[in-house]
Amino acid sequence: MDFLVEIAVALPAGMPVAERAALLERERQRGSELRAAGTLERIWRLPGRLANVGIWTTPDAEALHAALTSLPVWPHAEITVTVLARHPLEGALDGEDRAAG
Repeated sequence: MDFLVEIAVALPAGMPVAERAALLERERQRGSELRAAGTLERIWRLPGRLANVGIWTTPDAEALHAALTSLPVWPHAEITVTVLARHPLEGALDGEDRAAG
């Protein structure tokens, strides 16, 4: 299943700089693992915020939840998930034949 996932992170204002840097490095490492596994297919940064939007692919919603909760920033994240369904025009642009209907 494909999901559009938006993640906005709000770290505590008083978080020490070293702790913040370590947390964000662990987040980068975990994101790299999810990319390598094919779970996080595409990701874009949202400029001006500690936020991103991405296309995630998992077998089901439970697997997506497990992947999201594995993120080190999970306790500080506001996450919005939208389930995606294949559009009839998808693939037609790649030259696949589609039956009318």
